[in-house]
Amino acid sequence: MLRMVNIASAALLASLLCVPGYGAADVAGRMDIVDGDTAHVAGQTIRFFGIDAPEAGQTCQNADGRIWACGKWVTERTRARFQGKQARCVEVDRDRYGRIVARCNVDGTDVGRWLVQEGLAFAYRKYAMDYDLDEKRAAITDKGLHGSLVQDPAAFRAARVNGQSTGRGRA
Repeated sequence: MLRMVNIASAALLASLLCVPGYGAADVAGRMDIVDGDTAHVAGQTIRFFGIDAPEAGQTCQNADGRIWACGKWVTERTRARFQGKQARCVEVDRDRYGRIVARCNVDGTDVGRWLVQEGLAFAYRKYAMDYDLDEKRAAITDKGLHGSLVQDPAAFRAARVNGQSTGRGRA
């Protein structure tokens, strides 16, 4: 009898481990934009999967040398498109801060893909290649941020933490 219970327990555990997304959070509700790659949905902080956007305080440089608040611009554009809309987010991972990293959809639109296609965010190739071609298409047409000199958002964050200059880098 004990052997049958152990076999049944092992089978149940194996079946649960094979279910995609088991233990992952699906979050649905009103989307409130924090910045270009982060939102609050149903009381949860969501980091959009596979993308990286300039920080809210980050600046960029136009071709004519003018410095502009590109991080603020990205946040404003993201809010204009998604603020207050109903979103469904499917957890892919958790980041080192405990935030849910998720794919979010609003009215059938993949939020991360839209941000990259519009040139408002970059494919975060360190974690995923999902939006690589979307970024390349935006870059060849100088769409959004691609028309400016932009420091990689991860490098901007690292420099800020280390007290270094947060200059501009990628065109």
